[in-house]
Amino acid sequence: CGYACIVHAMRGEMSTAALFIGFAFVLDMLDGRIARMTGTTSAFGVEFDSLADVISFGVAPAILSFKWALEPLGQIGWAAGFLFVAAAAVRLARFNIQAPTQDKRYFVGLPSPAAAVVPAATVFAYPAGFQGYAEAWPVLSMVIVPALLMVSTIRYRSFKTLDLQSRRSYPVLFLIAVGLAVLASSPRFLLLAMAYAYLSSAFIGLAWHRLRRRPPQKEESEELL
Repeated sequence: CGYACIVHAMRGEMSTAALFIGFAFVLDMLDGRIARMTGTTSAFGVEFDSLADVISFGVAPAILSFKWALEPLGQIGWAAGFLFVAAAAVRLARFNIQAPTQDKRYFVGLPSPAAAVVPAATVFAYPAGFQGYAEAWPVLSMVIVPALLMVSTIRYRSFKTLDLQSRRSYPVLFLIAVGLAVLASSPRFLLLAMAYAYLSSAFIGLAWHRLRRRPPQKEESEELL
């Protein structure tokens, strides 16, 4: 899928190229589960999965972003793409090392598939792209911000521990059904909203925890004492 994305991006077929990153995202969620269900997990599979992720969630979105809008920036554009590739590779290597001891409820740093979906969803929503030098500058943030978040220590929520068999999962199943309905009616808008919502979710969570930990204000009478 990553290779197909690169080929279509070089041809200028941006919508198709972005879709292949989406396909890679879905397959990345399924491969580990299928391996565990069939009893075919192995150390080789773990390493091969990471190599495939570097292509599909590192190289492919970087080239897609470069051909879509960053090419007018010249060296600055390809340097931003290189930063994204390097960050994805570092993120995947760190994940392999920390996976055995890491809290399964969270990811340390933005996961590379979620980071790749940010430029992919943006390109899919607006495939025409940008050809001007001034227009390309704001697009740098679409590549650099996810890259920095990948190598950060900010925690992102993982949905791997979600138990769909419990009673508490009924609202989640309903929300999934609503999401599928919206996806069928307006896929470009929903995918874009989901990509940036997850990107910003860690900051919203940090702000929420800080507000909850803030000590209660003393009463006016106590202050007077």
